[in-house]
Amino acid sequence: MPKEEEPKSEIEQIEEELKNTKYNKHTQFHIGKLKAKLAMLKEKDKKAKSGGARGYGYGLRKSGDATVLLVGFPSVGKSSLLNVITNADSKVGAYDFTTIDVIPGVLEYRGAKIQILDVPGIIEGVASGKGRGKEILAVVRNADLVIMVLDSKKAEAQYEILSKELHDAGFRLNEKPPEVFIHKKIDGGLHIQTVARGKDSLPKDMIKEILMEMKLLNAEIVIREDINIDRLIDAVQGNRIYVRALPVVNKVDLLSQAEMRSLSSRFKGALFVSATEKENIDAIREGVWRALGFVRVYMKRLGKEADKKEPLIMKEGVTVKDVCEKIHKEWANKFKFAKIWGKSARFPGQEVGFEQILQDEDVVEFHMER
Repeated sequence: MPKEEEPKSEIEQIEEELKNTKYNKHTQFHIGKLKAKLAMLKEKDKKAKSGGARGYGYGLRKSGDATVLLVGFPSVGKSSLLNVITNADSKVGAYDFTTIDVIPGVLEYRGAKIQILDVPGIIEGVASGKGRGKEILAVVRNADLVIMVLDSKKAEAQYEILSKELHDAGFRLNEKPPEVFIHKKIDGGLHIQTVARGKDSLPKDMIKEILMEMKLLNAEIVIREDINIDRLIDAVQGNRIYVRALPVVNKVDLLSQAEMRSLSSRFKGALFVSATEKENIDAIREGVWRALGFVRVYMKRLGKEADKKEPLIMKEGVTVKDVCEKIHKEWANKFKFAKIWGKSARFPGQEVGFEQILQDEDVVEFHMER
């Protein structure tokens, strides 16, 4: 007798229904409730299966000005890439699963020290824990940037799978967190304020239905964007990781010129390199710098030249106050004014206050109360 098929789980049933339901004005309420219910079931299932890696996986600590992760399938050349952009010495082999642990290296670029981590090759199903998935994803949670290393012969398919696995595991690549502010209360029901007025933004009654489906019954909600169903669910769950991602296509030396032109025209935003031939490696260093949004700030003492050997590495949008507090927290209480030179100064030596936003390679001289 033929073996009977196992009944589908509730998660599988909802996923199938969503797949077969077209989104339109008539179905959006139903789809919204289904997605909310699915998110709750997956979260419950994840907690039931928990017990794997917690915190910062593999016992590694963050160091330097940022932590960047090399993520990809086995044998895409992550180890070779790590070796050519850092001082690491990762074992390299032309076979699967060469890297069986996390290999750290340091990329020194424009005065910044950037920790690069090469993790074991990801396989399909990593989000559900396959292939040491929980340990690997625990490391991803601490990354400031994820470099998705792809094989030139399979780049688009690998990118799609990696993106889905990371999305299913709660990572949101190259997205900003939803502008949704939730203040939970003991009673009083739901009070929803929406300041967005876009035609695609969800109606309040639908937002309320989704919140109630997710067991959020009493809260003040302020939404400051044209929210969609998925971003609203992410905001309510509150455990998503928003991280920049940089796709890097390796082994381009194996492509013909025609294949290279075709791939680069289809795969916008990716960097194309060859680790073994050391081709276009500087583009990775520059791409990492730009993706991290770093700014160099040089310090100047009264009556002295600026020290341009060791800049402070800060993030875009950094203010004079941020620099002051990074040097010494007590300085903020004695701050009088600062003088600045560089791109953000209207003239050399301009006097500015705490709120002045600095740009890359600006020079700052602090003046304190005595």
